[in-house]
Amino acid sequence: MSIPNTPTPETNPLPLPLAPSPAAQTAPATRRRGLFDNVELVTVILLGIVSVATAYTSFQSGLYGGASDDRISRSEAKGTEAESLYLEGNQQYVQDTQTILRLSDLDVLKQSADPVTASDAAAQYDQLYFIGVSEDLDAAITSATALDASEPDFWHDPQADEAYGEALFGTYGTASDEAEQLRKEGDGIGDKGDQLGFYTALMAITLFLLGVAAVVRRPLTQWILIAIGMSIFLVTAIATAFIPFVWIGY
Repeated sequence: MSIPNTPTPETNPLPLPLAPSPAAQTAPATRRRGLFDNVELVTVILLGIVSVATAYTSFQSGLYGGASDDRISRSEAKGTEAESLYLEGNQQYVQDTQTILRLSDLDVLKQSADPVTASDAAAQYDQLYFIGVSEDLDAAITSATALDASEPDFWHDPQADEAYGEALFGTYGTASDEAEQLRKEGDGIGDKGDQLGFYTALMAITLFLLGVAAVVRRPLTQWILIAIGMSIFLVTAIATAFIPFVWIGY
């Protein structure tokens, strides 16, 4: 009779514990970083915004500066023209003064008792009047003669006539006013250009502070630098927005 085989510890070992399945393993919890937790990303975004604003402000400052130089240059040219017109009018005024004095002398000689002298004086008077008296001076003499007739106790200077003065110096006054207006425009535009240049410098300070914030390691220091820089930028950007936009050729 055969004896049945019984398992021994060597032939029937204890089962090994099973390894947990991958699904049963729990991965360590990770927290997603928000935008404001990533200081470097915030700094890069702000650097881009401030850089664009700085370029715009610098561009506008250059345009305003060029426009100011153009107005001032035109003002100087118009001022030179006005001075030339004044000298021309003054030269004519002096010449007319001499003509009036000579006509007065000849008018006295026309009353001479000597007929030859009176005739010669009348001929010279007519010739000088025809050659040396302009239309404007003729109108002034006619007006002064009429006033002399109405007020014989007074002598009325033809050159004091307003229409005569306007004819000689009116163009000078117009050119002088235009030169002054161009100068005022140039100064006003130049002031705006100077303001934009100052704002550009302030924005450059903001860029510097943001650049420092990008390399420091302490988050608190980074946020302090960002806050200071963006405060400067915010005030500067608002001030820049109040200056009108201009384009090339302004």
